[in-house]
Amino acid sequence: MGKSVFIAEKPSVAKEFAKVLKENGQAKDGYIESGSYIVTWCVGHLVTMSYPEVYDENLKKWKIDTLPFIPDTYKYQVIDAVKKQYEIVKKLLLRDDVDTIYVCTDSGREGEYIYRLVENQIISEGGDFSKKNRRRVWIDSQTEEEILRGIKEAKDLSEYDNLCAAAYLRAKEDYLMGINFSRVLTLTYGNGIKNYLKSDRNAVIAVGRVMSCVLGMIVRREREIREFVKTPFYRVIASVKDENSDNATELEWRATDKSKYFESLLLYKENGFKERKNAEELIGEVKANSSNELIVTKVENKKETNNPPLLFNLAEAQNQCSKLFKISPEQSLNVIQELYEKKLVTYPRTDARVLSSAIAKEIDKNIKGLKSLEKFAPFADDVLALGRYKTIAETKYVDDKQITDHYAIIPTGQGFSNLKGLNPLCLKVYELIVRRFLSIFYPPAIYNKVSLTASSEFSEDRCENFFVSYKELKDEGYLKVAKVKKNETDAKDDDSDESEGNGPVLKNIKKHDKLCVDEFMVKEGETSPPKPYNSGSLILAMENAGKLIEDEDLRALIKSAGIGTSATRAEIISKLVQKQYIRLNQKTQVISPTQLGEMIVRVVEQSIPPLLNPELTASWEKGLKMVAEGKITETEYLVKLDDFVSRRVNKVKTLNNVYNMRSLYDMDAKFYK
Repeated sequence: MGKSVFIAEKPSVAKEFAKVLKENGQAKDGYIESGSYIVTWCVGHLVTMSYPEVYDENLKKWKIDTLPFIPDTYKYQVIDAVKKQYEIVKKLLLRDDVDTIYVCTDSGREGEYIYRLVENQIISEGGDFSKKNRRRVWIDSQTEEEILRGIKEAKDLSEYDNLCAAAYLRAKEDYLMGINFSRVLTLTYGNGIKNYLKSDRNAVIAVGRVMSCVLGMIVRREREIREFVKTPFYRVIASVKDENSDNATELEWRATDKSKYFESLLLYKENGFKERKNAEELIGEVKANSSNELIVTKVENKKETNNPPLLFNLAEAQNQCSKLFKISPEQSLNVIQELYEKKLVTYPRTDARVLSSAIAKEIDKNIKGLKSLEKFAPFADDVLALGRYKTIAETKYVDDKQITDHYAIIPTGQGFSNLKGLNPLCLKVYELIVRRFLSIFYPPAIYNKVSLTASSEFSEDRCENFFVSYKELKDEGYLKVAKVKKNETDAKDDDSDESEGNGPVLKNIKKHDKLCVDEFMVKEGETSPPKPYNSGSLILAMENAGKLIEDEDLRALIKSAGIGTSATRAEIISKLVQKQYIRLNQKTQVISPTQLGEMIVRVVEQSIPPLLNPELTASWEKGLKMVAEGKITETEYLVKLDDFVSRRVNKVKTLNNVYNMRSLYDMDAKFYK
């Protein structure tokens, strides 16, 4: 019986596999070997797609007449910086005494691509894998138990051929769009932008399938903010006290059906006037009618149940880290990746916010493990005592249909020896993940929501109503462990985090009671512009691309696809910063476009506008998913891709560039005078 080779994506992961195999393997140059196994690694990508000049030296210089560039057969090459490791891996995989290869790269599309590039490069150099048993290890964490399960249940590599095809297509898509569109737009508009900005740098217009769409989202939001015109409005407030409280409570007037102002053109919405004088006129009328008293006409007490939010996927974790810790999505990913490699949490690059039914059956192991940590032991004890984990599979927190590659990010309940070496930020993020996880096993938070209406009745046909509502927290439920302050998340409905109510405000109030008004007042407000994206909200907007699409059929079609993937979204934002297309405020995490970034969007709007549309970007991602699922073929996808690139490049080549450049400058300059 021959040896087995385990090939991981990184040296650190390879070392974990070697530990689990427990044969005291000997560390050598680029691998670890024992009597029955060899463990090696890829150090990320070892092989990459070749630049156009590898196909033809004449393509090194950018020329308009060499576009579009669409190879019939794609070329790949070993990356010079890691050539030594590639040769080591190649030699190990082809050794005569090796009969089984376990592919242990990250369990996802990109991890699949990293290994397949290596294997296919070796084959192109004459290597033969026909006699090798190739198995795919697919794991959700780096704990010993999970690694051993992954090895035991490893499937034949061929079962992941569709995922491999999707990975290759994603790379070809980015390659073709990046090279063709960047070159044709740079040759058409680059010098004009350089001269306009009075820049010493050559203006290379870098565009891409995902990058340009995200830049377009940021610029559109910036335009909405700039073009927003604030509208003042005036609300009428009654400040009242009851005999049980010294604190004033503010009731807000709204124009209901019996109001003199119902559907009046004087109103800005139902609760405010366009002019102060009309608000003051109403106050005068109410005072004249009922002096300083309002009669309670309706009191409603309603039980409100708030369930724990769903678990973290990468996007939601990045959003929360941006808000709470003011760190970028890239920093968040790096932190959670470190927690993963320290065996503390499960695989981070996931889009799912639920558990699988399989892990739900064994989730008590994760909970019991957390009892070892003093900070979380009381909560873990609560959860085990409550026993809700036994029926978690019957709740919204478990759904196999919502899981593609991996379930949500949760603590493993292991790896605690690694906590000592973590920096404070890592510890905070780990605590965030643990608290979110434990909270789903707690009961909901229970509020008593009080809604009160007080009126000034003029006649049978006229009544002016004032309203207030507030919540009293009756049972903290999951908030005991969640400890998330109100409004720290944008989630809504059952997916929101609320830590406390607003009341009590008015106590023991009954219908027909009289409320003494201390003061009627006019409160001036104004409409607010849209908020700029911050790094967290942009990540969520990328994930939820379907919400940005107006066409209902298309929105339904791409419901499960967003802009980019969980593994690439942070990288896209970083790339836009590096290219100086956007600014990222490190203190606030607010994102804004630069002048160059706005001009790039102007160029794309006039030349290849579909690149800015979430519909296109998300549709391509949906197509890749369909390839991975075997619903369409690689050839079908590639034909559409080649056609799109060719048509769009040829269209740019025929544009009236002088007119477009003048238009570009005229539209853009006014914002930067």
